[in-house]
Amino acid sequence: MKTTFKFIVMIFLTTLLAGCWDITEPQRMYYINAVGVDFVDDEYEVYLQIINFADVAKSVQPSSNAEPAEIGRAKGRTVEEAIYKLYRSSDQQIFWGHMRYIIFSESALENERFIPVIDTFIRFRDTRYHIWMYCTKDPVHDVLLVSPILKNSLSSSKLSNPINPTEQETFVEPKNLREIVIGLNEPNHEVTVPYVSIRKDWQTDEENVEETYFSGVGILSKDGFKGFVKDEAARGNQWMHNYTNRGEITFKLRTDGKEELTVSIDKLQVKKIPVVNKEEVYFDVELQLRATVNGFKGKVSEKELKKQIIKEVKKEIRQTYNEGLKLDVDIFRLSEVLYRDNVKAWKRLETDGKIPLQENSIRKISIDVSQINPGRKTFSEIIKIKRPDPSE
Repeated sequence: MKTTFKFIVMIFLTTLLAGCWDITEPQRMYYINAVGVDFVDDEYEVYLQIINFADVAKSVQPSSNAEPAEIGRAKGRTVEEAIYKLYRSSDQQIFWGHMRYIIFSESALENERFIPVIDTFIRFRDTRYHIWMYCTKDPVHDVLLVSPILKNSLSSSKLSNPINPTEQETFVEPKNLREIVIGLNEPNHEVTVPYVSIRKDWQTDEENVEETYFSGVGILSKDGFKGFVKDEAARGNQWMHNYTNRGEITFKLRTDGKEELTVSIDKLQVKKIPVVNKEEVYFDVELQLRATVNGFKGKVSEKELKKQIIKEVKKEIRQTYNEGLKLDVDIFRLSEVLYRDNVKAWKRLETDGKIPLQENSIRKISIDVSQINPGRKTFSEIIKIKRPDPSE
């Protein structure tokens, strides 16, 4: 009797448990992968990239019978108004939890227009802080419509997942919304955002294929957009932070001035040391790196290689630093270095949240090439590496 009573009570209690009646089935939702923001005729123009559900759920290789993505577009006086207009034309509920990146046009960055956009996605409960952020001068919808190489899933594109490609070459440091907000709120109140362009570096047997390309950085500040540092002018940025996994430099050998040599740089460690002298501050930069020599023809000594590597890296750092000064930008965040190291000096010297910088503010760049790896020795002509003498 007692067992029967307990069983009846248990059955009754299960009716009070919460169920899944209000959950939307996965196949009845559209999944946002990316958002593009432009500013045209005094209105925000918002693009939503909806990724194919089969593309996300089944495999890395998308279905050949279905479009990998579709782009929705709407205008509004605010970003939210444009998004609500897109809700009206959507056939299913839109899910924001898989949103991977935002890309801004140049006009959407100007005059602090990007700030309410960032604020919108940070406050929205369905989105995450780990959303990548990019900028471009190309049409935003064209960037969103670029398919990955071999027509892979859009969820595996370099914009959706920039960590993978930067393992082999870290030309720019990826930035997410969290890092952008921190960078704008703390000295120097300026932050770099990866700049994306469209290139046709790949091709099939039928046509040249468009692909997105990391071309440099855009610089945002708490006062608005400062400008772009692109291509060769942006090369020095990769040597000034420890995020860099690997990079390359190419230069002419000094033996004859004709042969070009490409050297891979990795194991990078950077220190920025502030030196306060009364009412002025200078910065000493110390770099330690390892080099690997790629294909070359001729004979070259280790000493000569080190000298050329040091020269080229210094030149690229100086070039990028001076490009930043032209835009009134502390591109290497030297003000933050002083703020962390000596906040009293920073308070005494800062102007509007950052330290005034001159061309000679980077006083010294010291580079230690800890090791040169000659790679595989295929030909008889090799690098002359100085070996330590066991008798010493």
